[in-house]
Amino acid sequence: MHIHILGICGTFMGGLAALAREAGHRVTGCDAGVYPPMSDQLRSIGIDLIEGFGADQLGLKPDIWVIGNVVSRARLADGSPRYPLMEAILDAGVPYTSGPQWLAERLLQGRHVLAVAGTHGKTTTTSMLAWILEHAGLEPGFLVGGVPSNFGISARLGRLARGTAAAQAAPFVIEADEYDTAFFDKRSKFVHYRPRTAVLNNLEFDHADIFDDLAAIERQFHHLVRTVPSTGRLVVNGLEESLARVLQMGCWSEVRSFGAAVSDFVAEGEPHDFQVVADGRAVGRLEWDLTGVHNQLNALAAIAAAQHVNVSPGAAVAALRGFENVKRRMELRGTVNGITVYDDFAHHPTAIRTTVEGLRRKLAGAPALSGGRILAVFEPRSNTMKLGSMKSQLPWSLEQADLAFCHSGGLGWDAVEVLAPMGAKARVAGTIDELVRQVVTAARPGDHILCMSNGSFGGIHARLLQALAPSAARAV
Repeated sequence: MHIHILGICGTFMGGLAALAREAGHRVTGCDAGVYPPMSDQLRSIGIDLIEGFGADQLGLKPDIWVIGNVVSRARLADGSPRYPLMEAILDAGVPYTSGPQWLAERLLQGRHVLAVAGTHGKTTTTSMLAWILEHAGLEPGFLVGGVPSNFGISARLGRLARGTAAAQAAPFVIEADEYDTAFFDKRSKFVHYRPRTAVLNNLEFDHADIFDDLAAIERQFHHLVRTVPSTGRLVVNGLEESLARVLQMGCWSEVRSFGAAVSDFVAEGEPHDFQVVADGRAVGRLEWDLTGVHNQLNALAAIAAAQHVNVSPGAAVAALRGFENVKRRMELRGTVNGITVYDDFAHHPTAIRTTVEGLRRKLAGAPALSGGRILAVFEPRSNTMKLGSMKSQLPWSLEQADLAFCHSGGLGWDAVEVLAPMGAKARVAGTIDELVRQVVTAARPGDHILCMSNGSFGGIHARLLQALAPSAARAV
C-alpha cells in the first residue's frame, strides 16, 4: 500500500516509516522544517519527503494517512489551521490512523512483542534487550527512540516467517512510550502494542502538558498491564512504589521483579562491574563501560525480559559485555586541552541527577580522573520542564555537579530564582552564545562538561570544543 505520514521526522514516526518501507510499502511523508538526522536516513532508503503540511498533498491519494502526534487541530493567530493537510483529510473523509495503531495492526500482529515502558531508560533498555536477542541469534525486529550503536539504525523488521504463521517470526522489541497517541486518540502509545513481555522500568510524574498528576500516568500504565496475556510476563522494578500501585489495580500475568534487595533479579557490586543474581543463583559478572545505578537496573530489566523468550540470564550477561550505548547517552563528543565534553539526553530532574551521579561514580573510581570537576550544562526543553512543573527539583538534581549552567531561553519561569539555592555554583544564560562563553570562561584542564537536553541544544557540543581550543579540538 501507499502510506503518507504526517510528522515523519519524529523519532518514532521515522522509525515506523523505515519499517513500512522494509515491509514493501510505498512511503511518503511530510514535516515542518524537514530536518536531519531522520530526514537523511529516510531519503537514503528511498522515502520522499515534503516540507510543510500543505493541503495540496491531498492529491497524493495514498491508501491511508498515518498521523503523528505532532499534528493537531490548532489554529494560528489569524484563525487559519496550523495543519491545513489534516483539515483537508477530515473534510475529504479519507482513511487515516495513528502511527502506533498502524504499526500494531500491520507489522506487530502475531509476533511476540517485548515492550519497554518507564519514565526513564526506555531507549537504553530497549537497545540492551534487542542486542541480547541479536547476540542469541534470534534476529529480532525492533523500534527504538534513538540509534543503538550495536545496530547503527533505529528500526528494522527482523527475521520474518517465510511460508509459516506470523507467530514463527522473530520477536519484536519496542520502546513503549506513555505519551499520547494522536490528537484523536489520547491513550498512551503503548496500549496499541499488545506485548507478551512488558518491562515496567520506573514511573514518575512527567508530561505535564497531557497528564494532570502521577495517578493519571499510573492509570495509563495499568491499561498496558491489562493487555498482557496470562501467559505473558511483567518485568517490574521492585524499588518503585508507583509501580506497586499499578499492579494493585489488577494483574493477570507472571510478575518478575528486579532492583530491590529481595527480587528475582539482583545486582551485587558497582554499576560498572557487578554480579547478576537470578533466582538466588549467580549467573555471570558484567563489567562494562556504562555508568550509574540506572544502567545497572536497565540491565537487570533487559536480562529478565530476554529470559521470557528463552535466552538464559547467563547468555544475556555475556551479550551485554559487548553492548555499546545508545547515541546521546553519556556520549563522548570530544576532548580538548584535557577538557572532556559529553552529550546526554537527560531532561527530567531524576534523569539529570542519575546522569550526574553516574559520571561522579566513574570519576571517583578512576584515580587519574578523581580530581576532575563536573560542569553540568543543561536545557529545560521538554514541555514539562518549560511549564515549570518540576523546576523546584532542579537544585536537587544538580547537587553533585561542581558547577551548573542553565539555558533559560523560552522558559516561562525565572531560572535564576529557581537555582538560587545553589548559590555561586549555578549560572544562567538566555542565549546559547552566552552559555558557551560562561562555560569556556569557567572550564579548566581536567574538567568534564556534561551537556544535557532532549533537543539539539543549538549544537553546543561542537561549539564548546571549538571555543575551548579552535586549533586543537579532537572530536570523536
